[in-house]
Amino acid sequence: MNFFKTKPRTPPDLVKGLRDALPKLEAGPPGTETRKKANDEVIKNLQQIKAILLGDGEPMPELIAQLAQEAYSTDLLLHLLVNLRRLEFESRKDVAQIFSSLLRRQIGSRFPTVEYLTTKKPEILFTAFKGYGDEEIALNTGMILREMLRHESLARILLYSDEFYQFPHYIENTTFGISCDAYTNLKETLTRHKGMVAEYLDKNYDRFFSSFTTLIMSANYVTKRQSLKLLGEILLDRANFNVMTKYIANEANLKMMMNLLRDKSKNIQFEAFHVFKVFVANPKKPPQIENILRRNKEKLLQFLQNFHNDKEDEQFTDEKQFLIVQIQNL
Repeated sequence: MNFFKTKPRTPPDLVKGLRDALPKLEAGPPGTETRKKANDEVIKNLQQIKAILLGDGEPMPELIAQLAQEAYSTDLLLHLLVNLRRLEFESRKDVAQIFSSLLRRQIGSRFPTVEYLTTKKPEILFTAFKGYGDEEIALNTGMILREMLRHESLARILLYSDEFYQFPHYIENTTFGISCDAYTNLKETLTRHKGMVAEYLDKNYDRFFSSFTTLIMSANYVTKRQSLKLLGEILLDRANFNVMTKYIANEANLKMMMNLLRDKSKNIQFEAFHVFKVFVANPKKPPQIENILRRNKEKLLQFLQNFHNDKEDEQFTDEKQFLIVQIQNL
């Protein structure tokens, strides 16, 4: 029998142990005993915290509540993000799982961690977002950010901030994997909470589309194609009717889509078609839009007759035929 068996550490012990160990990860030169001990302490505490939140056995609500409260009162979540690049690969994954579990924790209709971030610590959201600027941790912070953006109150904070307009920078100027992750979170921000986003786009139309157009005109094929596809989704969403009406009344937007219809990539042409069709199908075309279409009537008819005839897609064929009739009737 082991008379010296230590009793399990409590949530306050674990959080304190982790908080105390994080700053020591950079104490002295690499490879020193202090750093090694700090790293072991971080690994051990993270695993025990994860076990409380995600353990295989019966969940223990009192322990989870105590752990969450301790994390809030000690600012643990912010410290984990700030120190993320100092952690080992597996520990970073543990941090992402801890964030995910706390963000999903629900009491009735309340999400306590979401409330904590929204009302007291929005800088945690922005710290996760800025992780895209650090190649080493970008995919970890991107995962944490995605979990945050599932909640409207947090998505609203990002959308209404100046930082939101860093998305094109992260999509255009990072490695392929990080760029794709940033694009996924941009799409999440713009498509999940439809009512809130529609109101935002309505109020911030010029600034948003000025920024978004840089992605549509990107020299990067993947960015251009994904952005065109997302534009089509935004315009065709019923919640964005006012935004769509404004967008398809703009001559520059129509000219841009007509140019993209002739892009060298067939996939870009196809995505441009889905935006172009909204201009043509509009029963109340503004005079400036109708004039452009009428001026280019013959060229457009000839172009559409030969456009993607090899595509076996009944809906596309029907839509193309509809556009041809609309243009003939101008």
